[in-house]
Amino acid sequence: MSASAATLAAAATKGFSSSRAQRVFVASGTPEGIRSFDWNPVSGELTAAGVAANVSTVDWICFSPDRKYLFAACEVDSFNGKPTGKVASFRVLDGKLEQLSAQNSASKGTCHCAIDHTGRVLLAADYGGGSAGSFRVTDGKLSPLVWSEHYTVHGPNPDRQEAAHAHFASFSPDNRFAYINDLGGDMIHIYTFDTETAVLKSAGAYHSAPGAGPRTLHFHPNGHTAYCMNEMASSVDVLKWDKANGSLTRVTTVNLLPPNAPLLNPKDAPQGNTGCDTVISKDGRFVYFANRGTDFLYSFKADPSTGALTPMERTGTGGKTPRNFTLDPTEHWMLVANQNSSNLAVFPRDLATGKLANEGKTVACPTPMCILFA
Repeated sequence: MSASAATLAAAATKGFSSSRAQRVFVASGTPEGIRSFDWNPVSGELTAAGVAANVSTVDWICFSPDRKYLFAACEVDSFNGKPTGKVASFRVLDGKLEQLSAQNSASKGTCHCAIDHTGRVLLAADYGGGSAGSFRVTDGKLSPLVWSEHYTVHGPNPDRQEAAHAHFASFSPDNRFAYINDLGGDMIHIYTFDTETAVLKSAGAYHSAPGAGPRTLHFHPNGHTAYCMNEMASSVDVLKWDKANGSLTRVTTVNLLPPNAPLLNPKDAPQGNTGCDTVISKDGRFVYFANRGTDFLYSFKADPSTGALTPMERTGTGGKTPRNFTLDPTEHWMLVANQNSSNLAVFPRDLATGKLANEGKTVACPTPMCILFA
């Protein structure tokens, strides 16, 4: 570890007197789909604690608002004899997972799920089938699918946008609107929803630049700014969110790539570039974006009132192909799930400046897809 990294590591541990471990769950694109780790916030150490749940090919996991239940999106092509993906739920008890239910999604390739702020509505996005679906949640158990939509619009890129590809589900800060990012259709579908029935109704759409491939959507804590990560363009649309009608309006677009970086070549993707995910600090002062191909995290200062971004620096991800990354609960550490190098990387973070260390620690984890602190 370099001197600068050591300095940040020392700052990260300052003020902590306890080394009490915290459980971390990691979604894995393997037959043993959810792994357990113990996290030490003082040293930034992750220690493998075994398989938490044998549920195949988990792309994403999320907690209920009370953190009693965990939900998983499984990117499989068939479940229960039907050509769909799978959504499963688990009870969280003493750092362990007990499966409660599993249901068919709307179509194959389920890659993401999100639960609303009441904990009664779960959404799932199906990349392979280009669809989204909703489920009622009762005491952690999922109902069968109650609403679904199969998208038909597709963008100009014949290799990546030959069809719709739903990639991400989210809810507005006030829980009045739901959003589905459609990478294949270059749009974000906007809905109202009923927390009792889990049924969604269309409320419009946001359209990205053609061929941009909107992948994820994250809301800034200021309550009126959102960031849409465009996978194919390796760019971020900074959006104004209108709480009156749920609409999204582009304010500006930020390019993540360094000069002369190659764009995605579908026939040679590892040497191309694709945007991935977004992390926002709790105080709204810093925003981080991940890029794959040229693997890096890009740190930005954010104006807490407007959400406007000022670039800081690009740093490495500690591996290949960052699929997801997150701050630990103290926000003194950034953890990265590097899908293609099968490792988790941990970087010290300066709380005051938002700066990430250039070097960090790594621990093996097979095909990590999503990191979740219990």
